[in-house]
Amino acid sequence: MVAFVQALVNGFLIGGIYALIATGLSLIWGVMRIINWAHGAMVMFSMYLIYFANTLLGLDPLIALPLVALTMFCIGYILQWVLMERILNRPLISKLAVTFGLMVFLENLALFLWSPNWRSVNVAYGTLSLHVGGISISFPRFLSFIIALVIAVGLFQFLNRTELGRVIRATAQNREAASLMGVNPYTVYRLAFGLGLALTGVAGSLLMTFYYVFPKVGFPFALTAYVVVVLGGLGNLKGAVLGGLILGIAEALGAFLIAPPLKGLVAFGIFMLVLFFKPEGLFGGVTE
Repeated sequence: MVAFVQALVNGFLIGGIYALIATGLSLIWGVMRIINWAHGAMVMFSMYLIYFANTLLGLDPLIALPLVALTMFCIGYILQWVLMERILNRPLISKLAVTFGLMVFLENLALFLWSPNWRSVNVAYGTLSLHVGGISISFPRFLSFIIALVIAVGLFQFLNRTELGRVIRATAQNREAASLMGVNPYTVYRLAFGLGLALTGVAGSLLMTFYYVFPKVGFPFALTAYVVVVLGGLGNLKGAVLGGLILGIAEALGAFLIAPPLKGLVAFGIFMLVLFFKPEGLFGGVTE
């Protein structure tokens, strides 16, 4: 029984990271209808930024987190301005091809610059654990979950309670109507893409407190994020958070009940069932 609860706790905690990555992906889709295949590569790039901030400047990942998030926001803003705006009105397959090509380019650039070796950072709290009733809770994972939750709640508050957030939501719902009200949709798209990549910066920073980085580390996280986005409902940010927690728990149960290498069996089984019975996702494809 203790081992079962331990698996649930571990799945719940990693689900927070899944939710954070998926929220950025869902935001980009909800506002611009772009499936960003390079999302995982951006997580990888964020993790390398943290690694070098730690090794060269001695900064703890959590201290460097705001700087990395801001850097990724700027990268996202520029990418949207220079590259993505050229494909906004193109067919979906064109958008997929461009973002997939960007992913391949970034992964191979990282491979060329930093080699395929795994790298990690040592943090003072890396081996700390909390013990509750026989359950061991990794302190870095617990802290990462809390920060991810705070960031997600902050994003919801920003989108629903600020003027700029309402502008982003209005543009996502009807670009033409927003334009008639004096909104520049292209500026909104740049901000939204920047916010989506800023979330990868946060996720990469949190991951480096207990994980390692190599050029292709982002792809499994991105693949999981795509599943979470579809599971929760395309463009539904609350669905992305809840879907991330569900998928994290499903993976943990799969590893516990079957075998760790087959942890994706339960998660992707749930995904296929949801697609079959409720193609719009568990919570509907509505931007919130």
